Amino acid sequence: MTLKATTSLPDARAFLGDAPVMAKRRVTEAGGASDTKQLRVAIVHYWLVSMRGGEKVVEELCRMFPQADIFTLVCNRDRISDFLKTRNIRTSFLQKIPGAQRHYTKMLPLMPFALEQFDLQEYDLVLSSESGPAKGIITRADALHVCYCHSPMRYIWDQFHVYRHGLPWVGRALMSITAPMLRAWDVTTSSRVDVFVANSDYVASRIRRFYDRESIVIHPPVATDDFAVGKGKGEFYLYAGQLTTYKRPDIAVRACTEAGRKLVVIGEGEQLAYLKSIAGPTVEFLGHQPFNVLRDHLSRCRALLFPGTEDFGILPVEAMASGRPVLAFDAGGARETVSSPQVGFRFGQQTTEALLETMAAFEEVEDDIDPHAIRAHSLKFSSAVFRDRLSGLIEQQLSTHGDRSADVFRRRPG
Repeated sequence: MTLKATTSLPDARAFLGDAPVMAKRRVTEAGGASDTKQLRVAIVHYWLVSMRGGEKVVEELCRMFPQADIFTLVCNRDRISDFLKTRNIRTSFLQKIPGAQRHYTKMLPLMPFALEQFDLQEYDLVLSSESGPAKGIITRADALHVCYCHSPMRYIWDQFHVYRHGLPWVGRALMSITAPMLRAWDVTTSSRVDVFVANSDYVASRIRRFYDRESIVIHPPVATDDFAVGKGKGEFYLYAGQLTTYKRPDIAVRACTEAGRKLVVIGEGEQLAYLKSIAGPTVEFLGHQPFNVLRDHLSRCRALLFPGTEDFGILPVEAMASGRPVLAFDAGGARETVSSPQVGFRFGQQTTEALLETMAAFEEVEDDIDPHAIRAHSLKFSSAVFRDRLSGLIEQQLSTHGDRSADVFRRRPG
């Protein structure tokens, strides 16, 4: 099938926020500036049960502050990195409940109480990593609390009905009862944060909407050094990630089936059987694969297909670090990472037809795309840039923390 672009694609937004924040002192991977070495630092993360984007941020925070202690509601040491296993990790009483490491999400109504039992009175600097409950900890009155927000809790806010519909009737009833209380607690505890840091403009807008707070955008760290530009152009498109409804893998499968384009799908999830039922002979499912297999496919694909909406989306940056373009739905963090036709294209409607049109536009210019220019763009999201920007912000906030009137990131005036 010959793909044909019938309309022009929307202009990509210019990349925002790529200039690092400069400060006189820096907290470095080697151990930090002399004044921050002496700080007692606590890192609070909602749960440590896998190694995804939030946990990679925790790793970088630990490298910036080697002396930090980690507080988390539940920890599964078998599922975290060897690096995190070397840290001092303190868990809540939820850890002692049988099955907590696997069924932790069912304990959400208990998490605010469990979180507030952590005693952080000895800590000068508290860094909370928020997507699940983390920012609600109680700190010392003069401590600096910086919240790195991956997302306000989706399951009690804008994704409430999506998550609720996926539960059995008992779970739906309990969620309907507890969600209003959790929302009230979530909003109230936003005042316990001195500075919000959002992982994207998209998340910053949600922080403003739900908490009425301003934030600084610092994109999460991507291990760009783990990837390299591949040799030559691949013959297949790639979809990688969980096979869940909100990520819309069905759009990628239908588009490549209709166009007769080869698609490799890496990942597993509840939609696997359905996706196989709608897939044509050009679609190959590999299931869950280790990192080295994913990295190999990223370096050899024609382009990564990214039809879902993510708060930031690390995978597109990993694809770009491999020199491969990204075809992404025009929403969420993709607006900040897939920022020009030199690195990929965005499609405005979350439909098969829109992706087909974007694939056609991409294939018309595919041979003119420079893989090394794509990789150069990905370095704006590297771990080094993350450390530089966040350390500069923390240094600045520590120097002015005694004067709360100077804190422009507190609640917006009414």
